Amino acid sequence: MKALKYIIAAFAVALSLSADAQVVLQGRIEYQRKMNIHRQFDDFGDGEMNSYMEAFMAKLPKFDTRSFNYRFTTQQSRYEPIKQDENPALSMMGGLPGTETIVFSDFSRHQFVAQKKVFEQTFLLADSLKPFKWKVLDEVRTIAGYSCRKASCRIHDSVVVVAFYTDQIPVSGGPESFSGLPGMILEIAIPRLYTTWIAQSVVLEAVGPDKLGVPEKGKKIAMKDAESTIRESTKNWGKFAEKYIWWTCL
Repeated sequence: MKALKYIIAAFAVALSLSADAQVVLQGRIEYQRKMNIHRQFDDFGDGEMNSYMEAFMAKLPKFDTRSFNYRFTTQQSRYEPIKQDENPALSMMGGLPGTETIVFSDFSRHQFVAQKKVFEQTFLLADSLKPFKWKVLDEVRTIAGYSCRKASCRIHDSVVVVAFYTDQIPVSGGPESFSGLPGMILEIAIPRLYTTWIAQSVVLEAVGPDKLGVPEKGKKIAMKDAESTIRESTKNWGKFAEKYIWWTCL
């Protein structure tokens, strides 16, 4: 009888190991990014410039909504926009921040490469994965069918970021270059940028190397140099200049 129990136990363990081996920790997430355009351009310049922006904003919808694909494996990920028609008025001013951003993250090497359009230039930023100091909180919500726990951190010392992540997808990734939580981030909110990213769908499927290419377009530049360039170019933009720096360094 004891021998039979041992055989049954060993068989159960074998089945468990076999099931674990078949788990595919890779796939594609579609994020919807929603931005309050009117609030985004608060404090843009002052005086005559501010009056111009108010008139300009009156011609635009209050919110901009667009989608991004995020493909991932346990080792790497790539975040990129899903192409859509651009509002002509927004195109005239260079488009909204982050609309053409591509981010490749290498979790095994703890590095990322980000291709970002800044005004009329395209920058290629390469650096170590950012050391976000997340604080895990008690709130739980369901996003795209996954149970997610709330976490928060600060970037640039004072900008609060709120995230919801799921340990049902045990890959430490998320939209833009956000990472560092014990599971996939399915929602990000940055109140001071009046912007949220929320997963609309999660498809677990094989992701080949051809879907995880490293971006190569743009001028290679260090993050600190990109920040200096933006500060100089936006010195007459009022408090909005700081927002643009936050966007570039996400």
